[in-house]
Amino acid sequence: MRPSVRRTLTSGRGVGTLLVVGALAATLAALLVPVHSFGQTRGQAAAGAPFTDDGRGTVSTPYGPLTPQDRDFVRRVRLAGLWELPAGREAMQRGGRESVRTAGEHLVMGHTELDRRALKTGEVLDIPLPDRPNAEQQGWLDQLHTARGERYEQLFANLLRAAHGKVFALVAQVRANSRNAMVRSLATVTNSVVLDHITVLEDTGLVDYDALSKGR
Repeated sequence: MRPSVRRTLTSGRGVGTLLVVGALAATLAALLVPVHSFGQTRGQAAAGAPFTDDGRGTVSTPYGPLTPQDRDFVRRVRLAGLWELPAGREAMQRGGRESVRTAGEHLVMGHTELDRRALKTGEVLDIPLPDRPNAEQQGWLDQLHTARGERYEQLFANLLRAAHGKVFALVAQVRANSRNAMVRSLATVTNSVVLDHITVLEDTGLVDYDALSKGR
């Protein structure tokens, strides 16, 4: 084969290889960009826990950048206290078991402190916070109000344990990812409080783990 022909074929193979590599890179980029965009537009953090995007974007504060997930976390801490505080007070009064009354006491102490911190964080970082439970939380409180005896204690332990289990992963994610010092501080305390509440609720002996695993 003449040298000029050999050079032409070799050059052709090199161009072909570059085209294949370029096509693969473009395909990979096309796959990655929609996934990333979907996560952001739907309020999905890098680690996967969903949150509500308030549309305000990331803003600068003296304590570091404040993201939509940061603000949503502070609102969630406030919302938790709006129904778990009254639920805890009721358990302290109505619980037949000492362990249920103890769990109620821990809820009251923990969420009193978290509520104070959430309100302060909201004030400093200009985060509007709710002043009443949402419809789902009010429904849980209504169920507790109407339940009696053993049914009340079982409902208390399982409703509260399920709620704390769902928020536990989100707290850890915010603590790991937030660049805002005030939000991280709130997440640190919230992590300890949530773990304490999970423990005392389980100590009642009333938690239905099978129902929890099925997401009931």
